[in-house]
Amino acid sequence: MIRKPAPASSRRPLSLAALIVAALGCVFQASAARALDEGAGEAKAIDACDKRLCTILQQKNPSGEDLKCLLTKTWAKSSLKGDRSVGWGFGDARCTVQIEISRARIVATVTDKDTKFSVPAHTAHCIVEQDGELKTVKATLAPKIVFKGGKAEKIWINLLHVEGPTAIKATMTTAAQLNDTIGLFHRSMLRAVNGYIYKHCPKEYPLTQSATATPAKRAPVKPGNRAQPAAPKKPEGG
Repeated sequence: MIRKPAPASSRRPLSLAALIVAALGCVFQASAARALDEGAGEAKAIDACDKRLCTILQQKNPSGEDLKCLLTKTWAKSSLKGDRSVGWGFGDARCTVQIEISRARIVATVTDKDTKFSVPAHTAHCIVEQDGELKTVKATLAPKIVFKGGKAEKIWINLLHVEGPTAIKATMTTAAQLNDTIGLFHRSMLRAVNGYIYKHCPKEYPLTQSATATPAKRAPVKPGNRAQPAAPKKPEGG
């Protein structure tokens, strides 16, 4: 199969909106590259969710619709590099997840001085190539991030449950445990989250940020500064 270079949208980090999918990617230390034939509308859905999340982060308004996105992410075998501690011995992979995260909780990550952002449990439905066959894998995650001063300082994948072939399940479980206990992918995940909030969103959607600026209020005119009406002229000869 001939693979074309991935478009910019498929390489775009989606660290909070698709934290579930991003966490799966970090389990395998995957770079964002297209692998299996991309489903119709996959990149478009990622772009739309990306814009919605950036809008929420930059407007900082807790009122409004929550973040809801149906996302699919694919990875090529060559991009699933793994790590010395956890190698990726399988083929291409694709995961789909329905993201549902509270708008108020997202806003709190950039407005509260200190907060712990806990993503509700989400289940990712994945397909992984193993020995020339496509295997079904189901993984439930509930990532957690500690924010201080609006920046992510600690992160956990928090893999709750995996269903699938024994070898794939063992690889995912081991990688998640290594990250959550000794921080195997901790630093790269934190860079991705902070880079998304403070570099990616302002760069990709600058109008979103400028539109939130509060118009300057006009200073009230003091009574003593108001111009007095001119006195009426007296009639001549009066």
